[in-house]
Amino acid sequence: MKKIFIAALAFSTIISCKKDYLTTAPSDEISNVVIFNNATDAKIALNGMYRLMYSHAAAIGYGSGTLHSDFGQKSYDIINDLMGNDMVVHLQGYGWFNRDYQYTERAQVTNSRRPYMIWRYYYTLINNANNLIVNVPKATGSQLDKDNLMGQAYAVRAYCYYNLVNYFQHTYKGNEEAPGVPIYTVPAIEGKARSKVKDVYKLITDDLTLAETLLTGKVQEHKSNVDVKVAQGLRARVALTMEDWSIAANYANKARAGYVPMGTTAYKNGFNSIANTEWMWGMEVTQPQATIYASFFSHIDPFVFGYAQLGGQKKITKDLFDNLNVNDIRYSVFKKPGTGTSTVPDYCSIKFKLANTSSWAGDYLMMRASEMYLIEAEALARDNKTTEAKTVLETLIKARLTTYTAPTSNPALLSEILLQRRLELWGEGFSLFDIKRLKTGLNRPTGSGNHGSPSFNPAIYTLPDQSPTFLMKIPQDEIDVNPNINDADQNP
Repeated sequence: MKKIFIAALAFSTIISCKKDYLTTAPSDEISNVVIFNNATDAKIALNGMYRLMYSHAAAIGYGSGTLHSDFGQKSYDIINDLMGNDMVVHLQGYGWFNRDYQYTERAQVTNSRRPYMIWRYYYTLINNANNLIVNVPKATGSQLDKDNLMGQAYAVRAYCYYNLVNYFQHTYKGNEEAPGVPIYTVPAIEGKARSKVKDVYKLITDDLTLAETLLTGKVQEHKSNVDVKVAQGLRARVALTMEDWSIAANYANKARAGYVPMGTTAYKNGFNSIANTEWMWGMEVTQPQATIYASFFSHIDPFVFGYAQLGGQKKITKDLFDNLNVNDIRYSVFKKPGTGTSTVPDYCSIKFKLANTSSWAGDYLMMRASEMYLIEAEALARDNKTTEAKTVLETLIKARLTTYTAPTSNPALLSEILLQRRLELWGEGFSLFDIKRLKTGLNRPTGSGNHGSPSFNPAIYTLPDQSPTFLMKIPQDEIDVNPNINDADQNP
Protein backbone atom coordinates (compact mmCIF):
# COMPACT_ATOMS: atom_id res chain seq x y z
CA MET A 1 0.00 0.00 0.00
CA LYS A 2 1.51 3.34 -1.04
CA LYS A 3 1.92 6.11 1.51
CA ILE A 4 2.99 9.69 1.10
CA PHE A 5 6.61 10.17 2.01
CA ILE A 6 5.94 12.79 4.70
CA ALA A 7 4.20 10.37 7.04
CA ALA A 8 7.36 9.20 8.78
CA LEU A 9 8.06 12.75 9.90
CA ALA A 10 4.93 13.17 11.96
CA PHE A 11 6.76 13.72 15.23
CA SER A 12 10.29 14.53 14.15
CA THR A 13 10.15 18.00 15.62
CA ILE A 14 9.03 16.68 18.97
CA ILE A 15 11.98 14.30 19.00
CA SER A 16 14.38 17.16 18.39
CA CYS A 17 12.69 19.26 21.03
CA LYS A 18 12.68 16.90 24.00
CA LYS A 19 14.35 13.54 23.41
CA ASP A 20 14.26 12.41 27.02
CA TYR A 21 10.46 12.59 26.98
CA LEU A 22 10.32 9.70 24.53
CA THR A 23 11.71 6.96 26.76
CA THR A 24 8.23 5.51 27.24
CA ALA A 25 7.67 5.10 23.48
CA PRO A 26 9.37 2.94 20.83
CA SER A 27 12.53 4.47 19.40
CA ASP A 28 11.03 4.93 15.94
CA GLU A 29 7.67 6.41 16.88
CA ILE A 30 5.78 8.35 19.53
CA SER A 31 2.57 7.18 21.05
CA ASN A 32 -0.22 9.68 20.51
CA VAL A 33 -1.67 8.47 23.81
CA VAL A 34 1.53 9.46 25.62
CA ILE A 35 2.30 12.80 24.00
CA PHE A 36 -1.32 13.96 23.97
CA ASN A 37 -2.30 12.62 27.36
CA ASN A 38 -2.80 16.15 28.63
CA ALA A 39 -2.56 19.71 27.39
CA THR A 40 0.73 20.34 29.17
CA ASP A 41 2.44 17.46 27.39
CA ALA A 42 0.77 18.37 24.10
CA LYS A 43 2.52 21.73 24.32
CA ILE A 44 5.76 19.82 23.69
CA ALA A 45 4.43 18.96 20.25
CA LEU A 46 3.47 22.58 19.62
CA ASN A 47 6.88 23.88 20.68
CA GLY A 48 8.57 21.25 18.53
CA MET A 49 6.52 22.39 15.55
CA TYR A 50 7.74 25.95 16.02
CA ARG A 51 11.30 24.69 16.53
CA LEU A 52 11.20 23.21 13.04
CA MET A 53 10.64 26.69 11.60
CA TYR A 54 14.20 27.70 12.39
CA SER A 55 15.98 24.34 12.37
CA HIS A 56 18.42 22.90 9.88
CA ALA A 57 16.97 20.29 7.51
CA ALA A 58 18.94 17.48 9.14
CA ALA A 59 16.96 18.04 12.34
CA ILE A 60 13.83 16.63 10.70
CA GLY A 61 15.47 13.67 9.07
CA TYR A 62 16.35 14.62 5.51
CA GLY A 63 19.40 15.95 3.80
CA SER A 64 22.98 15.02 4.48
CA GLY A 65 23.40 17.62 7.20
CA THR A 66 25.62 19.67 4.90
CA LEU A 67 22.90 21.59 3.08
CA HIS A 68 23.55 25.15 4.19
CA SER A 69 20.63 26.57 2.23
CA ASP A 70 17.87 24.85 4.20
CA PHE A 71 17.32 26.18 7.70
CA GLY A 72 13.58 26.57 8.06
CA GLN A 73 11.31 29.40 7.03
CA LYS A 74 13.94 32.07 6.51
CA SER A 75 15.66 29.97 3.84
CA TYR A 76 12.42 30.07 1.85
CA ASP A 77 12.09 33.80 2.47
CA ILE A 78 15.51 34.26 0.86
CA ILE A 79 14.39 32.15 -2.10
CA ASN A 80 11.25 34.25 -2.55
CA ASP A 81 13.26 37.45 -2.76
CA LEU A 82 15.99 36.00 -4.97
CA MET A 83 13.32 34.88 -7.44
CA GLY A 84 12.00 38.43 -7.59
CA ASN A 85 13.07 41.71 -9.15
CA ASP A 86 14.75 43.57 -6.33
CA MET A 87 17.50 41.36 -4.83
CA VAL A 88 20.88 40.93 -6.53
CA VAL A 89 23.54 38.29 -5.78
CA HIS A 90 26.94 39.97 -5.67
CA LEU A 91 29.26 37.17 -6.82
CA GLN A 92 29.33 33.40 -7.24
CA GLY A 93 30.56 32.89 -3.66
CA TYR A 94 29.90 29.38 -2.38
CA GLY A 95 26.87 29.02 -4.61
CA TRP A 96 24.12 28.48 -2.06
CA PHE A 97 20.81 29.83 -3.44
CA ASN A 98 22.36 30.79 -6.78
CA ARG A 99 20.31 28.20 -8.67
CA ASP A 100 17.15 29.61 -7.07
CA TYR A 101 18.21 33.05 -8.33
CA GLN A 102 18.67 31.57 -11.82
CA TYR A 103 15.31 29.72 -11.77
CA THR A 104 16.92 26.32 -12.41
CA GLU A 105 16.49 24.84 -8.94
CA ARG A 106 12.68 24.93 -9.13
CA ALA A 107 12.75 22.19 -11.78
CA GLN A 108 14.92 19.73 -9.80
CA VAL A 109 12.70 16.90 -8.56
CA THR A 110 15.20 14.67 -6.77
CA ASN A 111 15.77 14.48 -3.02
CA SER A 112 17.61 17.28 -1.26
CA ARG A 113 16.71 19.75 -3.99
CA ARG A 114 14.49 22.77 -3.54
CA PRO A 115 11.01 21.43 -4.46
CA TYR A 116 11.61 18.41 -2.23
CA MET A 117 12.76 20.62 0.66
CA ILE A 118 9.74 22.90 0.36
CA TRP A 119 7.23 20.07 -0.01
CA ARG A 120 8.60 18.09 2.89
CA TYR A 121 9.08 21.08 5.20
CA TYR A 122 5.51 22.38 4.92
CA TYR A 123 3.87 18.96 4.91
CA THR A 124 5.86 17.97 7.99
CA LEU A 125 4.50 21.05 9.75
CA ILE A 126 1.00 20.24 8.48
CA ASN A 127 1.25 16.68 9.75
CA ASN A 128 2.31 17.90 13.17
CA ALA A 129 -0.51 20.46 13.20
CA ASN A 130 -2.97 17.72 12.24
CA ASN A 131 -1.81 15.57 15.13
CA LEU A 132 -2.54 18.46 17.48
CA ILE A 133 -5.92 19.17 15.90
CA VAL A 134 -7.01 15.54 16.10
CA ASN A 135 -5.63 14.64 19.51
CA VAL A 136 -5.78 17.74 21.71
CA PRO A 137 -9.60 17.63 22.10
CA LYS A 138 -9.20 14.21 23.77
CA ALA A 139 -6.46 15.37 26.15
CA THR A 140 -7.05 16.32 29.75
CA GLY A 141 -6.54 19.89 30.87
CA SER A 142 -8.36 23.18 30.86
CA GLN A 143 -10.45 24.07 27.83
CA LEU A 144 -8.66 27.42 27.74
CA ASP A 145 -5.29 25.71 27.25
CA LYS A 146 -6.66 23.26 24.70
CA ASP A 147 -8.31 26.03 22.68
CA ASN A 148 -5.00 27.89 22.63
CA LEU A 149 -3.15 24.84 21.33
CA MET A 150 -5.81 24.12 18.73
CA GLY A 151 -5.98 27.71 17.55
CA GLN A 152 -2.24 27.82 16.96
CA ALA A 153 -2.31 24.50 15.11
CA TYR A 154 -5.08 25.71 12.78
CA ALA A 155 -3.18 28.93 12.06
CA VAL A 156 0.09 27.14 11.32
CA ARG A 157 -1.69 24.66 9.05
CA ALA A 158 -3.25 27.54 7.12
CA TYR A 159 0.12 29.29 6.90
CA CYS A 160 1.69 26.15 5.43
CA TYR A 161 -1.03 25.54 2.86
CA TYR A 162 -0.87 29.18 1.78
CA ASN A 163 2.85 28.86 1.10
CA LEU A 164 2.53 25.49 -0.60
CA VAL A 165 -0.22 26.52 -3.00
CA ASN A 166 1.72 29.66 -3.93
CA TYR A 167 4.87 27.67 -4.69
CA PHE A 168 3.20 24.93 -6.71
CA GLN A 169 0.56 26.94 -8.59
CA HIS A 170 -0.06 30.44 -9.89
CA THR A 171 -1.97 33.00 -7.86
CA TYR A 172 -5.54 32.48 -6.67
CA LYS A 173 -7.43 34.90 -8.93
CA GLY A 174 -8.03 33.36 -12.34
CA ASN A 175 -6.65 29.99 -11.29
CA GLU A 176 -9.36 28.87 -8.89
CA GLU A 177 -10.00 25.64 -10.82
CA ALA A 178 -6.33 24.81 -11.40
CA PRO A 179 -4.66 21.95 -9.52
CA GLY A 180 -3.20 23.12 -6.23
CA VAL A 181 -1.72 20.78 -3.63
CA PRO A 182 -3.05 17.74 -1.74
CA ILE A 183 -5.13 18.53 1.33
CA TYR A 184 -4.68 16.57 4.56
CA THR A 185 -6.76 17.43 7.62
CA VAL A 186 -5.81 14.36 9.68
CA PRO A 187 -2.37 12.80 10.23
CA ALA A 188 -1.30 11.63 6.81
CA ILE A 189 -1.10 7.99 5.78
CA GLU A 190 -2.59 7.58 2.31
CA GLY A 191 -1.52 9.96 -0.43
CA LYS A 192 -4.16 12.23 -1.93
CA ALA A 193 -4.62 13.94 -5.28
CA ARG A 194 -3.96 17.60 -5.93
CA SER A 195 -6.95 19.64 -4.76
CA LYS A 196 -8.19 22.62 -6.73
CA VAL A 197 -6.74 25.99 -5.80
CA LYS A 198 -10.14 27.22 -4.63
CA ASP A 199 -10.48 24.26 -2.26
CA VAL A 200 -7.03 24.84 -0.78
CA TYR A 201 -7.93 28.48 -0.14
CA LYS A 202 -11.25 27.47 1.40
CA LEU A 203 -9.38 25.30 3.89
CA ILE A 204 -6.96 28.15 4.58
CA THR A 205 -9.70 30.67 5.28
CA ASP A 206 -11.74 28.17 7.31
CA ASP A 207 -8.68 27.34 9.41
CA LEU A 208 -7.90 31.00 10.05
CA THR A 209 -11.51 31.67 11.04
CA LEU A 210 -11.31 28.84 13.57
CA ALA A 211 -7.93 30.04 14.76
CA GLU A 212 -9.22 33.56 15.36
CA THR A 213 -12.15 32.24 17.38
CA LEU A 214 -10.02 29.89 19.48
CA LEU A 215 -7.23 32.40 20.10
CA THR A 216 -9.40 35.40 20.99
CA GLY A 217 -8.69 36.38 24.58
CA LYS A 218 -5.60 34.15 24.85
CA VAL A 219 -2.25 35.60 25.85
CA GLN A 220 0.73 35.16 23.53
CA GLU A 221 3.07 33.20 25.80
CA HIS A 222 6.11 33.83 23.63
CA LYS A 223 6.71 35.80 20.45
CA SER A 224 7.20 32.50 18.60
CA ASN A 225 3.59 31.54 19.33
CA VAL A 226 0.81 32.51 16.96
CA ASP A 227 -1.75 34.65 18.76
CA VAL A 228 -5.01 36.16 17.55
CA LYS A 229 -3.20 39.16 16.02
CA VAL A 230 -0.95 36.89 13.96
CA ALA A 231 -3.95 34.82 12.86
CA GLN A 232 -5.68 38.03 11.78
CA GLY A 233 -2.50 39.11 10.00
CA LEU A 234 -2.42 35.83 8.09
CA ARG A 235 -6.09 36.31 7.19
CA ALA A 236 -5.27 39.75 5.81
CA ARG A 237 -2.35 38.35 3.80
CA VAL A 238 -4.53 35.63 2.31
CA ALA A 239 -7.41 38.00 1.55
CA LEU A 240 -5.06 40.33 -0.32
CA THR A 241 -4.00 37.42 -2.53
CA MET A 242 -7.65 36.48 -3.08
CA GLU A 243 -8.40 40.13 -3.99
CA ASP A 244 -11.03 40.36 -1.28
CA TRP A 245 -10.28 43.99 -0.53
CA SER A 246 -12.74 44.63 2.30
CA ILE A 247 -11.62 41.58 4.29
CA ALA A 248 -7.95 42.35 3.65
CA ALA A 249 -8.32 45.93 4.89
CA ASN A 250 -10.46 44.96 7.88
CA TYR A 251 -8.17 42.17 9.07
CA ALA A 252 -4.99 44.14 8.51
CA ASN A 253 -6.45 46.93 10.62
CA LYS A 254 -7.43 44.50 13.38
CA ALA A 255 -4.04 42.80 13.29
CA ARG A 256 -2.03 46.02 13.61
CA ALA A 257 -4.16 47.48 16.39
CA GLY A 258 -1.87 48.14 19.32
CA TYR A 259 1.28 48.13 17.19
CA VAL A 260 3.02 51.21 15.84
CA PRO A 261 5.82 51.39 13.25
CA MET A 262 9.24 51.02 14.84
CA GLY A 263 11.37 54.11 15.31
CA THR A 264 14.56 54.92 13.43
CA THR A 265 16.89 53.49 16.08
CA ALA A 266 15.11 50.15 16.07
CA TYR A 267 15.10 50.12 12.28
CA LYS A 268 18.89 50.40 12.22
CA ASN A 269 19.44 47.78 14.91
CA GLY A 270 19.54 44.93 12.45
CA PHE A 271 16.12 43.22 12.47
CA ASN A 272 17.46 40.59 14.83
CA SER A 273 15.35 40.58 17.99
CA ILE A 274 11.87 39.55 19.02
CA ALA A 275 12.10 42.43 21.51
CA ASN A 276 11.39 44.80 18.63
CA THR A 277 7.97 46.19 19.53
CA GLU A 278 6.74 46.10 15.93
CA TRP A 279 7.34 42.37 15.54
CA MET A 280 4.12 40.40 15.81
CA TRP A 281 5.63 36.94 15.30
CA GLY A 282 9.24 35.84 15.42
CA MET A 283 11.47 32.92 16.33
CA GLU A 284 13.95 33.36 19.15
CA VAL A 285 17.28 31.82 18.14
CA THR A 286 19.73 31.67 21.01
CA GLN A 287 23.42 30.86 20.57
CA PRO A 288 23.01 27.13 21.46
CA GLN A 289 20.17 26.86 18.92
CA ALA A 290 21.94 28.76 16.14
CA THR A 291 22.66 26.88 12.93
CA ILE A 292 25.84 28.93 12.29
CA TYR A 293 26.74 28.92 8.58
CA ALA A 294 23.43 27.29 7.68
CA SER A 295 21.46 30.30 8.87
CA PHE A 296 19.67 33.38 7.62
CA PHE A 297 22.28 35.78 8.97
CA SER A 298 25.12 33.80 7.42
CA HIS A 299 23.57 34.43 4.02
CA ILE A 300 22.39 38.02 4.51
CA ASP A 301 24.73 39.77 7.02
CA PRO A 302 28.02 40.87 5.38
CA PHE A 303 29.59 41.78 8.72
CA VAL A 304 29.68 38.24 10.10
CA PHE A 305 32.08 35.61 8.75
CA GLY A 306 29.51 33.68 6.74
CA TYR A 307 28.43 33.11 3.17
CA ALA A 308 27.34 36.70 2.58
CA GLN A 309 30.80 37.98 3.42
CA LEU A 310 32.41 35.31 1.23
CA GLY A 311 30.94 36.56 -2.03
CA GLY A 312 27.24 35.85 -1.67
CA GLN A 313 26.25 39.33 -0.53
CA LYS A 314 22.62 40.26 -1.18
CA LYS A 315 22.11 43.71 -2.70
CA ILE A 316 19.17 45.94 -3.49
CA THR A 317 18.91 47.02 -7.12
CA LYS A 318 19.96 50.53 -7.99
CA ASP A 319 16.59 50.79 -9.71
CA LEU A 320 14.76 50.38 -6.38
CA PHE A 321 17.33 52.11 -4.15
CA ASP A 322 17.11 55.31 -6.19
CA ASN A 323 13.54 55.74 -4.93
CA LEU A 324 14.80 56.35 -1.39
CA ASN A 325 15.25 59.85 -0.04
CA VAL A 326 18.62 60.31 1.67
CA ASN A 327 16.74 61.28 4.85
CA ASP A 328 14.66 58.11 4.79
CA ILE A 329 15.87 55.71 7.50
CA ARG A 330 15.67 52.89 4.96
CA TYR A 331 18.36 54.62 2.88
CA SER A 332 20.81 53.82 5.68
CA VAL A 333 20.22 50.05 5.69
CA PHE A 334 21.89 49.63 2.31
CA LYS A 335 25.47 50.49 1.41
CA LYS A 336 25.45 53.88 -0.25
CA PRO A 337 26.92 53.77 -3.78
CA GLY A 338 30.52 54.93 -3.90
CA THR A 339 31.26 53.82 -0.33
CA GLY A 340 31.41 50.05 -0.82
CA THR A 341 34.23 47.71 0.17
CA SER A 342 35.24 44.21 -0.88
CA THR A 343 33.05 42.66 1.82
CA VAL A 344 30.26 45.28 1.85
CA PRO A 345 29.90 46.38 -1.77
CA ASP A 346 27.76 49.21 -3.09
CA TYR A 347 24.01 48.59 -2.61
CA CYS A 348 24.72 45.71 -0.20
CA SER A 349 22.04 45.06 2.38
CA ILE A 350 22.98 45.92 5.95
CA LYS A 351 19.36 45.71 7.05
CA PHE A 352 19.72 42.34 8.79
CA LYS A 353 22.65 42.17 11.21
CA LEU A 354 23.60 39.98 14.12
CA ALA A 355 23.80 42.06 17.27
CA ASN A 356 27.22 40.58 18.02
CA THR A 357 29.33 39.25 15.14
CA SER A 358 31.11 36.84 17.49
CA SER A 359 27.80 35.17 18.33
CA TRP A 360 25.32 33.54 15.98
CA ALA A 361 22.35 34.34 18.19
CA GLY A 362 19.81 36.29 16.17
CA ASP A 363 16.04 36.05 16.02
CA TYR A 364 14.02 35.37 12.88
CA LEU A 365 11.27 37.74 11.79
CA MET A 366 8.00 36.08 10.73
CA MET A 367 5.52 38.97 10.72
CA ARG A 368 5.54 42.63 11.66
CA ALA A 369 3.02 45.42 11.74
CA SER A 370 4.40 47.34 8.74
CA GLU A 371 3.11 44.60 6.46
CA MET A 372 -0.36 45.13 7.91
CA TYR A 373 -0.24 48.88 7.23
CA LEU A 374 0.73 48.16 3.64
CA ILE A 375 -1.96 45.51 3.16
CA GLU A 376 -4.59 47.83 4.57
CA ALA A 377 -3.44 50.74 2.40
CA GLU A 378 -3.38 48.65 -0.77
CA ALA A 379 -6.76 47.05 -0.13
CA LEU A 380 -8.35 50.43 0.61
CA ALA A 381 -6.84 51.97 -2.52
CA ARG A 382 -8.08 49.10 -4.69
CA ASP A 383 -11.51 49.55 -3.12
CA ASN A 384 -11.38 53.23 -4.17
CA LYS A 385 -11.18 54.44 -0.56
CA THR A 386 -8.25 56.64 -1.46
CA THR A 387 -8.49 59.12 1.42
CA GLU A 388 -8.33 56.34 4.00
CA ALA A 389 -5.57 54.56 2.04
CA LYS A 390 -3.46 57.72 1.93
CA THR A 391 -3.81 58.20 5.68
CA VAL A 392 -2.75 54.63 6.47
CA LEU A 393 0.23 54.78 4.11
CA GLU A 394 1.42 58.10 5.50
CA THR A 395 1.16 56.84 9.08
CA LEU A 396 3.69 54.15 8.22
CA ILE A 397 6.06 55.98 5.90
CA LYS A 398 6.28 59.15 8.01
CA ALA A 399 7.94 56.93 10.62
CA ARG A 400 10.67 56.40 8.01
CA LEU A 401 10.72 59.88 6.46
CA THR A 402 9.00 62.63 8.44
CA THR A 403 8.41 64.85 5.39
CA TYR A 404 6.69 62.12 3.38
CA THR A 405 3.45 62.88 1.55
CA ALA A 406 1.53 60.29 -0.46
CA PRO A 407 -0.36 60.93 -3.71
CA THR A 408 -4.03 61.75 -3.24
CA SER A 409 -5.66 59.60 -5.91
CA ASN A 410 -5.30 56.51 -8.07
CA PRO A 411 -3.51 55.29 -10.08
CA ALA A 412 -0.59 57.22 -8.56
CA LEU A 413 -1.56 56.30 -4.99
CA LEU A 414 -1.79 52.59 -5.68
CA SER A 415 1.53 52.64 -7.55
CA GLU A 416 3.11 54.42 -4.59
CA ILE A 417 1.75 51.87 -2.12
CA LEU A 418 3.22 49.01 -4.16
CA LEU A 419 6.56 50.83 -4.37
CA GLN A 420 6.63 51.43 -0.63
CA ARG A 421 5.80 47.76 -0.08
CA ARG A 422 8.91 46.77 -2.04
CA LEU A 423 11.06 49.23 -0.13
CA GLU A 424 9.72 48.47 3.33
CA LEU A 425 9.59 44.68 3.06
CA TRP A 426 12.80 44.17 1.06
CA GLY A 427 14.50 40.96 2.14
CA GLU A 428 11.53 39.70 4.16
CA GLY A 429 10.33 37.13 1.65
CA PHE A 430 7.44 38.66 -0.30
CA SER A 431 8.81 39.25 -3.81
CA LEU A 432 7.93 36.03 -5.64
CA PHE A 433 4.39 35.77 -4.31
CA ASP A 434 3.80 39.48 -5.04
CA ILE A 435 4.95 39.05 -8.64
CA LYS A 436 2.50 36.20 -8.99
CA ARG A 437 -0.50 37.87 -7.33
CA LEU A 438 0.06 41.19 -9.12
CA LYS A 439 0.50 39.36 -12.44
CA THR A 440 3.38 41.58 -13.49
CA GLY A 441 5.76 38.86 -14.63
CA LEU A 442 9.47 39.00 -13.85
CA ASN A 443 11.19 42.20 -14.96
CA ARG A 444 14.70 42.43 -13.51
CA PRO A 445 16.39 45.77 -14.22
CA THR A 446 19.83 45.62 -15.81
CA GLY A 447 22.77 47.95 -16.09
CA SER A 448 25.10 49.43 -13.50
CA GLY A 449 24.01 48.56 -9.95
CA ASN A 450 21.29 46.19 -11.10
CA HIS A 451 21.21 42.54 -12.18
CA GLY A 452 24.02 41.02 -14.21
CA SER A 453 27.65 41.90 -14.85
CA PRO A 454 29.75 42.65 -12.88
CA SER A 455 27.51 40.93 -10.32
CA PHE A 456 26.55 37.25 -10.57
CA ASN A 457 24.54 36.43 -13.70
CA PRO A 458 20.92 35.56 -12.84
CA ALA A 459 20.49 33.99 -16.30
CA ILE A 460 16.78 34.85 -16.48
CA TYR A 461 15.83 38.52 -16.59
CA THR A 462 12.22 38.45 -17.73
CA LEU A 463 9.32 36.02 -17.52
CA PRO A 464 5.74 36.62 -18.63
CA ASP A 465 2.90 36.40 -16.16
CA GLN A 466 1.73 32.83 -15.52
CA SER A 467 4.94 31.40 -16.92
CA PRO A 468 5.34 27.76 -15.83
CA THR A 469 8.88 28.71 -14.77
CA PHE A 470 7.34 30.38 -11.71
CA LEU A 471 6.11 26.98 -10.46
CA MET A 472 8.00 24.48 -8.34
CA LYS A 473 7.87 20.96 -9.70
CA ILE A 474 6.40 18.21 -7.56
CA PRO A 475 9.16 16.05 -6.01
CA GLN A 476 9.68 12.72 -7.75
CA ASP A 477 9.35 10.87 -4.43
CA GLU A 478 5.77 12.11 -4.12
CA ILE A 479 4.93 10.92 -7.63
CA ASP A 480 6.59 7.56 -6.98
CA VAL A 481 4.83 6.74 -3.71
CA ASN A 482 1.52 8.57 -3.93
CA PRO A 483 -1.02 6.49 -5.94
CA ASN A 484 -3.13 9.59 -6.57
CA ILE A 485 -0.38 11.71 -8.14
CA ASN A 486 1.38 10.61 -11.31
CA ASP A 487 3.50 12.11 -14.07
CA ALA A 488 0.42 13.66 -15.68
CA ASP A 489 -0.08 15.74 -12.52
CA GLN A 490 3.42 17.23 -12.68
CA ASN A 491 3.79 20.98 -13.19
CA PRO A 492 5.17 21.91 -16.62
